[in-house]
Amino acid sequence: MSFAIVVSGQGMQHPDMLPWLAEDDTVRAMQRMLGIDDWRACAKDPAWAGRNANAQVLLTGLALAAWAQLAPHLPAPAAVAGYSVGELAAFAVAGVFDADTALGLARHRAALMDRAAAANATGLMGVSGVSESLLERVCEEFGLVVAIRNGIDSVVLGGLQAMLPRAVEAARRRGAHAVLLHVQVASHTPWMAEAARGFASRVAPMAFRAAGMPLFSDAQGRVAQPPQLKHALAMQIDHPVRWDECMEGIAGRRVACVLEIGPGQALARLWNSRYADTPARSVDEFRSAEAIVRHVRKVLQAGT
Repeated sequence: MSFAIVVSGQGMQHPDMLPWLAEDDTVRAMQRMLGIDDWRACAKDPAWAGRNANAQVLLTGLALAAWAQLAPHLPAPAAVAGYSVGELAAFAVAGVFDADTALGLARHRAALMDRAAAANATGLMGVSGVSESLLERVCEEFGLVVAIRNGIDSVVLGGLQAMLPRAVEAARRRGAHAVLLHVQVASHTPWMAEAARGFASRVAPMAFRAAGMPLFSDAQGRVAQPPQLKHALAMQIDHPVRWDECMEGIAGRRVACVLEIGPGQALARLWNSRYADTPARSVDEFRSAEAIVRHVRKVLQAGT
């Protein structure tokens, strides 16, 4: 039996995340790039931790450090995918590039997105329990677009900040669960087109390796070869994240369990709500690396 890895995106970072994570070369490289000495102390400031330029580098570095500390004790994953910025760490896990490259790309990605966001005040809202017809009406009425599809009736919408609170109220009046997200960038929407073009130019001359394991991208499904990989990383910046399709691809690998790498449990919960027979847990739930390894090994042994 085998397992899959999914790498968290932004939004769930908190001061006490990954309590078991040791300081290693990847953590130190991340801190140097951020110009800090203690990431845990900095993460206590919500404004610092939520800033795009900090969050994207922080989460990429922590995910890669976490996997580096777990990987020697576990078999190779049967599949990997990353949610939004988590895709950079997922590509590194799959052997496409090294941790230093992932960190550099995270910093560049954040800068490009911040620059694109400066032209328009945009943001995101989450909506669930909504029919496709209602979703279309809300988008048309308030000038919104789908940024992320998490499931059949669970999406994230992007749009102008001035329109989002009104859209949230309209969706609620029509029976949907809607919430304004604390994000200042309409990622994965056409408002990020300039950032996507800039990122594509950045990765075009870079030496990517073919993926060393099944890798599912946010915008293009399974990808393996360098030209596909480069296009997928740039494309997801201004195209919707199809997390529903990523989960379908992973489920098709017939894995015994899924391990979320990163803070919070958002991806594990999304998985468990759809694939209850295949357990998913986040490394943020555990107090030690040893406990994570025991959990995965136990599930794999039970499935043999």
